[in-house]
Amino acid sequence: QVQLVESGGGLVQAGGSLKLSCAASGVTFGIYVLAWFRQAPGKEREFVAAVSRTGDLTNYADSLKGRFTISRDNAKNTLYLQMNSLKPEDTAVYYCAAGGGTVYSRVYNYWGQGTQVTVSL
Repeated sequence: QVQLVESGGGLVQAGGSLKLSCAASGVTFGIYVLAWFRQAPGKEREFVAAVSRTGDLTNYADSLKGRFTISRDNAKNTLYLQMNSLKPEDTAVYYCAAGGGTVYSRVYNYWGQGTQVTVSL
């Protein structure tokens, strides 16, 4: 059974940084495209970033390029999201996902429970 567990969320001031992690179990980690999505209160879930199976290709939401960096460590079965220069509008529950076809996919087979990120002024 595939399990994805996010961690690293919390409360941070605007301009600060956070690094999210997503630990996977029950899955051959390296065969999946991985991604981060987020959902703010009252809004639909939106794509944040994706990374290819080997980590050499990435794709980001246009509005987040330059501030967020997605990466993966297949040896540790872990996905990361480094978030810099955080803004209040980045406040959301962040979800990791596995199983997209390519880094441009928006459909994923497996999802974590999410971790809350709150950015204060």
